[in-house]
Amino acid sequence: MMSENGYWAHESAYVDEGAAVGKGTRVWHFSHVMAGAVIGERCSLGQNVFVANNVKVGNNVKVQNNVSIYEGVVLEDDVFCGPSMVFTNVLTPRAAFPRNTSEDYLITRVKRGASIGANATIVCGVTIGECAFVAAGAVVTRDIPPYAMAAGVPARVIGWACACGGPLEFEGAEATCRGCSRRYHKDGDQVSTK
Repeated sequence: MMSENGYWAHESAYVDEGAAVGKGTRVWHFSHVMAGAVIGERCSLGQNVFVANNVKVGNNVKVQNNVSIYEGVVLEDDVFCGPSMVFTNVLTPRAAFPRNTSEDYLITRVKRGASIGANATIVCGVTIGECAFVAAGAVVTRDIPPYAMAAGVPARVIGWACACGGPLEFEGAEATCRGCSRRYHKDGDQVSTK
């Protein structure tokens, strides 16, 4: 069903009054977007996606099936969230000591162009850098630098990825993507475009 704001939501989806959803965004089966959520244009929220209050989602974000985006999570433009990946928002959860106010939630930021693989877990309070690539099944417990490829439990940097997703092979401090010819410079554990 097309909304008057120009986004589409399946008839089984709930988009609460007060949610801001951008033009061209698609909200699929059994998904729920809460009031106070802000979702950009041209996004895709797959089946069974939950978006909490005060979540910010940029433009052209792809969220695959069975992902919950809890309060405190910020997804910048062009982020990809693979199927069944997990965000947390409380570092020390206890059922007997509820931590369910905005002050309790740590900010987790996924920067522009980053990708998170299926079944990965992102522990709250981290930043995943621009165009970083988190492998399927990884558990991210600390910040991931821009353009890094991270894998494992806990996740560690195992290589570097181009903005197009292809692997980068550095010769000294320089690399050129074989797929798209973008050029990069590495200084320690920081990679930037040239």
